[in-house]
Amino acid sequence: MALKKIIFKNEDELKAHITSHTPTFYHSSQTSTVIPYDKIEQYLGDQKLTLGDLSNIPGKMEINDKKNLIVRGAVSWKDAREFLHSKNYNIKTSPTEELALILAGVATSCTGERCFSFGNLRSQIESLKYIDYTGHEVQLNKTDDFNLNSEFLPAYQQDYIKYAQHKNAPFPRFESAIDLMVGTEGQLGVITEVELSIVENFSVEHLFMLVPKWENDLTSHLEIIEKIQNFRDDCILCELIDANSFEYLDETERPNKGMDAIFFEIKQDRFDSFYENFIMQLDHIDEENIFQLNASKFHHIRASVPRAVFETNSKMGVIKQGTDVQVPVENFEKLMKVYQEFTRLGVRYNLFGHFGDAHLHFNFMPTISQVDECRLQLERLYHEVLCLNGSPFAEHGIGIIKQKYIKNFWSKNQYEVFEDLKKKHDPNHQFFPQGFMCLKP
Repeated sequence: MALKKIIFKNEDELKAHITSHTPTFYHSSQTSTVIPYDKIEQYLGDQKLTLGDLSNIPGKMEINDKKNLIVRGAVSWKDAREFLHSKNYNIKTSPTEELALILAGVATSCTGERCFSFGNLRSQIESLKYIDYTGHEVQLNKTDDFNLNSEFLPAYQQDYIKYAQHKNAPFPRFESAIDLMVGTEGQLGVITEVELSIVENFSVEHLFMLVPKWENDLTSHLEIIEKIQNFRDDCILCELIDANSFEYLDETERPNKGMDAIFFEIKQDRFDSFYENFIMQLDHIDEENIFQLNASKFHHIRASVPRAVFETNSKMGVIKQGTDVQVPVENFEKLMKVYQEFTRLGVRYNLFGHFGDAHLHFNFMPTISQVDECRLQLERLYHEVLCLNGSPFAEHGIGIIKQKYIKNFWSKNQYEVFEDLKKKHDPNHQFFPQGFMCLKP
């Protein structure tokens, strides 16, 4: 059965549709890695569901009196960065895919590269607005408490404590009022506006260092991730691209000489201090393997690798079999040992991501005949992640294809709170009714 599709041209059309109480999955730039857009009808085609496209709603941006950025409608991270640069400001974080839309990123609590220094996206949201099931626009403020009369909420919030240092937990935080919309994946309403804290623009330098392949020797990786934790004020981001990932780029775009590469973005006024107190104090890095590069080259490499991986999977006709795992830094070596075991399966793979936060994306690149084996190995991985107090999906949300892995991270508290929230904010079961909040124990 083909799903009905609707493209909203303005907010009035959106409000009218919401008040019709039609079960709808709302989407925008279709960059999510947990929603299989190219196979969406295979997953949802037998259900009475409308796909609502928000990407054509006119976008607006302004800097308010508080020196925060107001974003409304279809605005991408790239749009915001360019707008702010013209005003001598910058955003604090963005996903690697800067063509993604900001409001969708808020819905999934997507937190990208620069959070190593600036913190996760949730911490940067001052307020937001959303349309509820009645068609009214509601404002939520960061300074207000989360409002839910549920006997299970205190226990739910207690469950979150062990994940508090991660970008995102296996379930939304639910402490501040804005948490109703941040990371709940549009299951309780549609976000229309967000107010983000920003920073004055400053000059940066980019470095990368070459280290041995992680499959063979973790010594350099472990030294770097431990020592970089003390330089979050100097270093804006710390990213890994492994040697396997570079193979998806043209040979002329590979600066890695067959090795893994760790990239750093450093505040220019802190560069000398960072070089002396961090770079020169590393015991396992040769200075001849440290290089500078320009910003455009850096961002091109970082964006090109995940795009190429996604495109390769699509051409092979398989859904991405990858991870979005973050663990405490002290457990990073144990996670990497699991990934090393994966390399012996005879399946192509690669590893990249937000190294400084111990948050990496391991991707199997299977043939169709290898997909089932990869799924079994991922189930095993998520059991290990649970034991390591890690978050299985620290950046991209749960969506549809990750739901089967999440239940082991939940207790009765999560199911009960989700049910109470849906009853209060989605009594007609119209917002993404196939989302994780509707899962049963």
